[in-house]
Amino acid sequence: MTVVPLAPVRRWISRTQSSHRERGATLSSLYIGVLTIAIIGGMLHRQVAAIFWPSAPDTSALAAGSLTAVCYGLLYLALRRFGPLALSRPAASWLLPAPVSRRRLLLPSLRLTGLVAAVIGGLATLAVVGHAAPRAEAGDEVALLITGGALVGLVLLLIATAAQAGRGWGDMLDRLAGLIFAAGLAGLVTATTLDRAPAVDRWPPVSTLLPVVGAVALVVVIAFALVVRGLAATPSDRILEASRTAGTLFDTAFGIEPSFLTDMIERRYWARRRLRSTRLFPRLPVLVAQDLLLALRRRSRLLWLVLAAALPLLLGSAPGWVLGAAVLLGLLIAGMTATGNVKTDAGNPVLLRMLGLSSRDAVLQRLWVPGVLAGLWAALALTALDLLGDLSSGPWWALGVALGPVGAAAAVHRARVGFVRNELLPLDTPMGTLSTGPLVNAVMGPDLLLLGIPAWIAIARGELTPTMLLVQAVIAVAGARIYLSGTTGDDRTELSN
Repeated sequence: MTVVPLAPVRRWISRTQSSHRERGATLSSLYIGVLTIAIIGGMLHRQVAAIFWPSAPDTSALAAGSLTAVCYGLLYLALRRFGPLALSRPAASWLLPAPVSRRRLLLPSLRLTGLVAAVIGGLATLAVVGHAAPRAEAGDEVALLITGGALVGLVLLLIATAAQAGRGWGDMLDRLAGLIFAAGLAGLVTATTLDRAPAVDRWPPVSTLLPVVGAVALVVVIAFALVVRGLAATPSDRILEASRTAGTLFDTAFGIEPSFLTDMIERRYWARRRLRSTRLFPRLPVLVAQDLLLALRRRSRLLWLVLAAALPLLLGSAPGWVLGAAVLLGLLIAGMTATGNVKTDAGNPVLLRMLGLSSRDAVLQRLWVPGVLAGLWAALALTALDLLGDLSSGPWWALGVALGPVGAAAAVHRARVGFVRNELLPLDTPMGTLSTGPLVNAVMGPDLLLLGIPAWIAIARGELTPTMLLVQAVIAVAGARIYLSGTTGDDRTELSN
């Protein structure tokens, strides 16, 4: 097989794709994008600067190390989930099976991803240094540290690229990165509860940083050459999988349709599982047993859910209303852990017709497992805040249990949302036209968290009275019952809202 040059083929595809576009439309889109970034930057530049470089260091050494583990662990996991090497749809369709150089085909993707990884690594180091290091005239040290962080981001990219072309050892590294990320979160929670003052009192000298950064740069150059040399060995199926992921992300952003991304994640997860037939629990209603089986088959997600119950402790210094909002948002996420079957039934209610169940019977059964998960998560989170946070003593675990119906109703309501309704009339605002379809789709689910306003008030005040607990329990049960009666019927099986 004769290998043809790649550059003329790319130019022909680019010219063919852009032949229908006008230069004025392209320049107009570029102008609008740059102007939007400039306006947002001008409005929020002080807040962004405070995130990366506050006026005084406010983080202990433990928190700084934990934040480093969280940032770089999350960066590696993101690189692995997104590829890291991917191609556009035309390139994946026409150039990947064509007789062209695989190395030259993948090099632009490697360069672009490397730039993104280096920028994220540098920004992560800047944030850690800004919160933990002392304020002094140390421009050279800061520059070297940021350069080292960018190089670490490139190292993670090269490892992820090699793992994409490798075999089982890549999955082992993914588990290790997940453990590092979890350890970083645990360290942040521990540092928040200890409330120690910043422990770093001086910068590392340039004489120490310069050889270390130089050694890392040398390692990056050598590893980059080895990775580029082995790009041709990357399997086509993995490149296609990464390309589908990138395409789905662009479709989700362009169409403002989050269901594209969630469906892809669900399909990919179950495609990699080997499941055996398991009998449902005979003493439970059939749909409750199905939801329970789904939750038990995703034990890793349940474990992450338990660990996430300590995350509200990170907001101990935030205003009370922020802490209450975080607990309610976590309540929704916990309930959504067991609503995968609701999405399936909402899209195709054939199973409900075969079982002879109406939409009211189905939704009533679907509320149980999300309600139990949401109530248990809220009870754990509020108990942790009671023991380690600033909440006054009281039966906060009972308030978490009382919030279970709220989380169930919100999660099921969110799972029953269909595609974005783009036929809705847009709204004219001073900033331009706003499409109401994505806006309505985004608030469906979180809107039912308004049933938790009494708990929100109690958490914001830090005090829980028996009257407030009783009011929250009554509102939660009554609200879930009204939602069930108002959105379902005994004469239909469709679950769509």
